[in-house]
Amino acid sequence: MTSQKPLLLKTFLNQPLVIGGRTIKNRLALAPMAQLGNVAFRELLARFGGFGLMFTEMCGAKRILHENRFVSPYFRWRDEELPWLVCQIFGNDPLIMADAARRIEAEGFFGVDINFGCAASSICRLAGGAALLKDPLLAARIVSEIRRAVRIPVFAKFRTGWRDDPRFAVDMARRFEDAGADALTFHPRVAPDRRAHPPKWEYIGRVKAAVRIPVFGNGNVFDAEDCLRMITQTGCDAVAVGRLAAARPWLAAQWSTGLSTDPPPYYETAFLLTELLSNHFRPKDALRRFIRFSLYFSANFLFGHTLHTKILNAPDMGAARKCLDGFFKTPPEVISRPNMNFFI
Repeated sequence: MTSQKPLLLKTFLNQPLVIGGRTIKNRLALAPMAQLGNVAFRELLARFGGFGLMFTEMCGAKRILHENRFVSPYFRWRDEELPWLVCQIFGNDPLIMADAARRIEAEGFFGVDINFGCAASSICRLAGGAALLKDPLLAARIVSEIRRAVRIPVFAKFRTGWRDDPRFAVDMARRFEDAGADALTFHPRVAPDRRAHPPKWEYIGRVKAAVRIPVFGNGNVFDAEDCLRMITQTGCDAVAVGRLAAARPWLAAQWSTGLSTDPPPYYETAFLLTELLSNHFRPKDALRRFIRFSLYFSANFLFGHTLHTKILNAPDMGAARKCLDGFFKTPPEVISRPNMNFFI
């Protein structure tokens, strides 16, 4: 980036943003990510700082009604993160979704986010996630029921739809706003597309122009240049970063606070995450989440596939730590931009 651009980005990101009558300190958010946005990973990110808002990994609305936060693999948090934490839920029954939102509000979360974007077959088979975009009336009713149930900010995360037609996305954005959503996170890909094609950022601009509530742009922000381009090209109010946060957990702090990381703490960060995961989860669950993280983390290195393959085959977290030790014994060659082949 030129010398002016980091300052421009930092200035934009550090503007407070009002969402549903509540204020976040900056305009960079951790996007909801299954198996990645867990309590341990969020603790890692919080140690660096830089995010004004974080979203949990998606939680089933039915389970939330009876889930024990100290046992649940998904519906768990640290109390100190609640002021900037939004819980994402999925499901298709408006009344159950509203009941789940009531519990989320009672627990003290900043807000509740409704998943209309997950295109995984396991979720769509249950008529949740992006499958709800096939029934706009039901999707809007879910937002409306949740809006009536709680006072905290209500978010909706959604995709372009099941066809490449930005008019549908604009229509859904208006429906969500009319139903009472306080903010939208928009990922401009069609629902069947699991990242085979680049997102169409121009659609974010259309959605932003169609509503009065804040719009978080999301999709293929992999460096500071991307972040600034999304902001300037789309006019979005904020940016939700996903997989890049796993690859380089300190970048949010670099962009929004000017944190200096020279050299970048690759080994220290990955090792710390193994400890945090082990603190929060049972051994098998902790290892499973570290393996998921390692895919994107390995994208930083010229021979990152070697690291990921070894961690993938590690029988326990101790063996995974030894994989890190061996890989970083000789400083690996770092590439300037994460290898996109790891992000498909």
